[in-house]
Amino acid sequence: MEATRIELEAKDIPTHWYNVVADMPTPPAPPLGPDGKPATPEQMGAIFPGAILEQEMSAQRWIEIPQEVREIYRLWRPSPLVRAVRLERALGTPAKIFFKYEGVSPAGSHKPNSAVPQAYYNKQAGIKRLSTETGAGQWGSSIAFAGQMFGLDVRVYMVKVSYDQKPYRRLMMQTWGAEVFASPSPLTETGRRLLAENPDNEGSLGIAISEAVEEAASRADTNYTLGSVLNHVVLHQSIIGLEAKKQFDKIGLYPDLVIGPCGGGSSFAGIAFPFLADKASGDKRAEKLRCIAVEPSSCPTLTKGQFAYDYGDASGFTPLMKMYTLGHDFMPPGIHAGGLRYHGDSPLVSQLFHDGLIEAVAVPQLATFDAGVQFARAEGIIPAPESCHAIRAAIDEALRCKETGEAKTILFNLTGHGHFDMSSYERYFAGKLENYDYPADAVAASLAHLPKPG
Repeated sequence: MEATRIELEAKDIPTHWYNVVADMPTPPAPPLGPDGKPATPEQMGAIFPGAILEQEMSAQRWIEIPQEVREIYRLWRPSPLVRAVRLERALGTPAKIFFKYEGVSPAGSHKPNSAVPQAYYNKQAGIKRLSTETGAGQWGSSIAFAGQMFGLDVRVYMVKVSYDQKPYRRLMMQTWGAEVFASPSPLTETGRRLLAENPDNEGSLGIAISEAVEEAASRADTNYTLGSVLNHVVLHQSIIGLEAKKQFDKIGLYPDLVIGPCGGGSSFAGIAFPFLADKASGDKRAEKLRCIAVEPSSCPTLTKGQFAYDYGDASGFTPLMKMYTLGHDFMPPGIHAGGLRYHGDSPLVSQLFHDGLIEAVAVPQLATFDAGVQFARAEGIIPAPESCHAIRAAIDEALRCKETGEAKTILFNLTGHGHFDMSSYERYFAGKLENYDYPADAVAASLAHLPKPG
């Protein structure tokens, strides 16, 4: 029988991360400081260690993974590549469907791929504390885990709607020693201002980022960590696609489509960018490769946002980044895929989308849970709501293959399990989940506030 689970050995963990900047036809626009000029390392050094800043600004194709980081990666990496044969049968499709399963990490998602190196570099720089934000809790739990691995204190500002929806991820963070606060919180100037304006504010990733950055900038012993969007995070996540390429080589296949959920962009980039490297190098296998980022239709950054300079947070503490954005003060609806409720997107993902090298689709909330349940009943794994977006798109592509008779090979990133998202599934089964329309008026109002650099 054909193998359905393709494993690698610990020795096969990649020794270097892949940096897509080296192969981009249009270099990413530089981040800008308050004066409208390119941000300097000194400006960003208040919240990031030097090694992270070097990676953030690097155009070097391959960057070595420290041995200490690879040793911790070995707790769960290499992650398996699995062929979803039961799902294929249930769909009646001639397509081959594969998923890279990142739910095997201690935190249950792909996020430790970047949390571990970020904690390592901060430890090497003599930092004692880390502050961060989290949406659904995958990043918060991952940095809590990584902080524990390197003896760092961690404070997490968790988006309030997710803080209430996902108590068990909050408890995971606390188990690994982190402090967790619902954002907006009374601990920062940003939080106090927003709570005074609206005590029932559900929060957003942009607000939580503002709180975490504000704290890091105010303390010399504290640095900020981010779980998506920035170049160095995208770099670290490339380990997903690099392993997947080795696994496909092992069985003599190559994907026609590579699909990932997309909020800030790290999980999509992690699975897709190493395959785009093949396209850039002229590899004939990648000539017709399609890479598809999947986002919520209620927060459709790539598909309906504006390609412009904007802040990465709600209060304007971060440098300005050229990205697809819905406006930094846009308040996304309280969907249950909390990790995808972000107003902007990775500058690297945004530039590649702007250049037509990747695709994007937006899908509604109910359709994603329909897909997640169908996948769970076929393959046994209950996926995180964020992962359900990639599953939705993969199923849709497989059904198109059924119509056309094409036997395409589809790869998607199953970014994490949904064991701590069962309250969302409970609402789905009770018929209490709803689709949210694209809030055109709210987005237009937010885009009217875009900064005008220079």
